[in-house]
Amino acid sequence: MKKSSLFSFVALAAVVLASCSNPAALTRSGLNPADFESVYDGSQTCLHTLVNSSGMEVCITNFGGRVVSVMVPDRDGAFRDVVLGFDKVSDYFPENNKTDFGASIGRYANRINQGRFTLDGVEYQLPQNNFGHCLHGGPQGWQYKVYDVISHSDTTLVLGLDSPDGDSSFPGAVHAEVTFTLQADNTLDISYKASCDKPTIINMTNHSYFNLSGEPDKHTVCEQILQINSSSFTPVDSTFMTTGEIASLDEWPDFDFRTPKAIGKDIDNRDDIQIVNADGYDHNWVLDTDRSFEAVALSIVCPSTGIRMDVHTDEPGIQIYSGNFLDSSVTGKKGIVYARRTAICFESQKYPDSPNKTQWPSPVLRPGETYTSRCAYSFSVEK
Repeated sequence: MKKSSLFSFVALAAVVLASCSNPAALTRSGLNPADFESVYDGSQTCLHTLVNSSGMEVCITNFGGRVVSVMVPDRDGAFRDVVLGFDKVSDYFPENNKTDFGASIGRYANRINQGRFTLDGVEYQLPQNNFGHCLHGGPQGWQYKVYDVISHSDTTLVLGLDSPDGDSSFPGAVHAEVTFTLQADNTLDISYKASCDKPTIINMTNHSYFNLSGEPDKHTVCEQILQINSSSFTPVDSTFMTTGEIASLDEWPDFDFRTPKAIGKDIDNRDDIQIVNADGYDHNWVLDTDRSFEAVALSIVCPSTGIRMDVHTDEPGIQIYSGNFLDSSVTGKKGIVYARRTAICFESQKYPDSPNKTQWPSPVLRPGETYTSRCAYSFSVEK
């Protein structure tokens, strides 16, 4: 080995060690921080742990800004990990598993029709990675980037990402930040902000897969009880693309969760074309919260554990995906195989394909403006 190469290797190793300040002890969820220390595309990855005074623990890796584990107490006081994920960072690398588990999604969460949109008279063609559409920013979306660690305390982690002009063919250089705050009341609060140097579009979200039983090897989410503060949704075609319609749930009772009901009650109704199109739920609900963060967007309760999660957001919609395409091909934490509907996602967002549907809330960001978005997952127990 040449002297210069040896020096470069030693320097890189020093950076790796210096940037990972987590102790060697296992986390409450059983993760080994050393298994998240790696270098991907020249950047250092680590595991960062947040803990509050109640003992709740959230583990996050800066690879994709991903929530790896969330430990919350059940009705008996036992702590359970209520999100899917992997035991080591390499399992999140796209060459090993092309998943969105726990990820901070960008630039644009959800789908853009045929990967095309026009902004200020200029048409842009994005990567097409889902039925001809651009999904979650394309195959090189932010969920596969290493975020910079801006700051980390016991209860707060701030991650940053610089996306250059033309990144996955999106216009404009963007600086984005994601702030994870673990509050004393067992709320995981996630806030986003971004700025740009020329007009672009942005729509960030978190893609955690929840199962409030904490036992995805034993329980699907179909038995869990869901209530959504919504009286309408955006139907999709057979390629999961929104049609442009906002449909009343009075006409679509399988999608009506205004009164709490089990997720699995109507999920396999093959007489419902929307259920058939998505093979279950994979739709955007239009929230009746008027974008008020204080209002509860939805609630989900696990009868077997008593764990309840309330979701708050200042976004107009929320995509709910019931894990229809989990197919037992992925092995996650503790060697558990993730089967069909072993988790559900709640992705706060602008509506899908909003760049092409000007009647809907706009995702356009211009120089001098600041994009902001916020979503919080609040945990409690029902006896």
